[in-house]
Amino acid sequence: MNNASDIFAIFIVLGQAISFFWWIILPVMFWYIFKILWMDFTLVKSVNSWRRLQKWTCVEVIPPREIEKGPKMMETIFSSMSGVLSTYNTFDENLKGAWEHDRFSLEIVGEEGKLHFYIRTQKRLLGLVEANIYAQYPDAEVLEVPDYTDKFPKIIPNKNWDLWGTDFEFATKDPIPIKTYDKFEETVTGEMNDPMSAIAEIIGLLGPGQHIWLQYVLQPLPEPDNKKHIDVLKKLKGEKVVEAMGIGGHLVDVFSNLSKGLSAPVEFAKAEKKEEAPLEFRLSPGEKELLKATEENLGRNLFKTKMRYIYLAKKDSWDASFKSSFIGALKQFNDMNYNQFKPNDISKTYGKIFFTAPRASFRKRKLLDRYRCRNMDGANMVLSTKELATVFHFPDMGVKSPAVQRTAGRLGSAPANLPIE
Repeated sequence: MNNASDIFAIFIVLGQAISFFWWIILPVMFWYIFKILWMDFTLVKSVNSWRRLQKWTCVEVIPPREIEKGPKMMETIFSSMSGVLSTYNTFDENLKGAWEHDRFSLEIVGEEGKLHFYIRTQKRLLGLVEANIYAQYPDAEVLEVPDYTDKFPKIIPNKNWDLWGTDFEFATKDPIPIKTYDKFEETVTGEMNDPMSAIAEIIGLLGPGQHIWLQYVLQPLPEPDNKKHIDVLKKLKGEKVVEAMGIGGHLVDVFSNLSKGLSAPVEFAKAEKKEEAPLEFRLSPGEKELLKATEENLGRNLFKTKMRYIYLAKKDSWDASFKSSFIGALKQFNDMNYNQFKPNDISKTYGKIFFTAPRASFRKRKLLDRYRCRNMDGANMVLSTKELATVFHFPDMGVKSPAVQRTAGRLGSAPANLPIE
């Protein structure tokens, strides 16, 4: 009975507090609701919304027949792409809806056994993309093509089509890198085993009516968040990191120690200095390697990244094994001592417990719409140019899969003495 009366008393106190301070609480609450609705209106729903004013195009890159170099050339391309970083003033952001900064979408597409590489970009940046690709791959072909997603029904699942998909996220903190291309070298020959080979082989198994879409939406980032990244580095070094408490944490700390302060003198904890051994003696060889790789990763250009995967097929051709087999191919980039990609559970296209089928269909429609819009809603990661070059590059000569589409031959410039009529 006493417990019930205590709970009732707490609610009375909360009600009195709200009645006295509603003029502070309600405006703050309604401001955040208004901000969300206004962002949605200015970015998407307005006739002159920011997203509708952007002109987009899609290009397909057909890699050259002979690629003798590894993914490092793609790292140079990504470094150049990071130069489009732009910032908008408060007027553009709040009145025009310029919440989305310049971004690219890199997409690996499996179409019934054929592998395609697409880049979606704003039209004004098309020249930049083409110039950088030709600079590193002179024999490649860059073709402006219609958006391949327009060939499919707007609403899936339906009576003919079904899909399964998920977003990806990191298993640990952002600055810790995944397994990069330099870790795929053979210890005996020193040659690199191209990680694109496993992806190409899975795509080569696709039959009629079966498709695989893998998407990386990239937004260049300014200088890294030093506080966040330095804290991660401190933890890797075994140093103590003081977590920011915030207003709520300070209030909890004050009230939790209030009774002690009323009954006894307040005593502050004294900081004890401990002599620690040098860093090279405190860390194991594996910890030293991880710390070095993380520091090197932060020295490169960084991109905020949305990673999505969709398996799309006609119902009479549906093969559920592609859901796990393709994700298995992506696990080659994982390293238990570094970082790993993992499916984001909230975005998976299934339903749980109640109304499983309608909820699964809703998630499928939402995931497909986000893929088409190339937005970055949901879980995001921060990838460096080296990590991006590892997961998205054109297969080298060692990849013999028939799924890989290549140029017909080596391209060359016209001779200088060619007669012109």
